[in-house]
Amino acid sequence: VRYLGSVGPEKRAQVLGAAAALLHPIAFPEPFGLSVVEAMACGTPVIAFPLGSMPEVVDEDVTGYLVSDVTAAARAVERAVALDRSVIHQTAARRFSAARMVDDYLNLYGRLLAR
Repeated sequence: VRYLGSVGPEKRAQVLGAAAALLHPIAFPEPFGLSVVEAMACGTPVIAFPLGSMPEVVDEDVTGYLVSDVTAAARAVERAVALDRSVIHQTAARRFSAARMVDDYLNLYGRLLAR
């Protein structure tokens, strides 16, 4: 485990894509978790606490694991590195891409206008 701090946008994809996993031990109910989605977009599995949006963002056994504490997070690394990185990337692209968001907004606006 190496703590790198903020690497900035220039190196983010390289660092996240080369990581074995993203450990996301945030102890508060995070409303979204952009770093989690960025890691998954790079095909990197995520290990996070089940707080805030994490149960909705992390697909257990597909894109990563939700764990109860730091010890469980460390134990989950071995399972996480065995996940299929192309499936992680495809899942993130399907669920969180800009194109998907635009389509969803257009569908919502269409339904609202139809009322």
